[in-house]
Amino acid sequence: MQETTFALELKSHPKNISVIEPYINQVVEAYDVDHEMYGNILISLTEAVNNAIMHGNDGDEEKMVRVELKKNTKNLVFSISDDGAGFNYDDLPDPTAPENILKLGGRGIFLMKQLADLVVFSSEGNTVEIQFNL
Repeated sequence: MQETTFALELKSHPKNISVIEPYINQVVEAYDVDHEMYGNILISLTEAVNNAIMHGNDGDEEKMVRVELKKNTKNLVFSISDDGAGFNYDDLPDPTAPENILKLGGRGIFLMKQLADLVVFSSEGNTVEIQFNL
């Protein structure tokens, strides 16, 4: 089973979120990923990178966000990490709860979990792995 890698490193500036779409386009083209999976990958990675920039690194442009893809015959696993201290990913409010429905934020991780086959945070919370089964 051959494994290949795509990597990307970004400064923590909101404008760098725009780099994710061309990155995903490269991945989809290089590995002939099913077009139906494209939207799920795009939304999940955009949310993860946005969270890393805005929450993990507090928008500090001196800090970096790293995106790495490992692909094998069974899946794509994207790893997104930031230089922040992490967070308690086990203590997140439910964005579908009535008291949270009208809030503007708080849906990124929920979306990732709905769109990907597996979402796993590191013990510190500053790295997330998002898996899509092929």
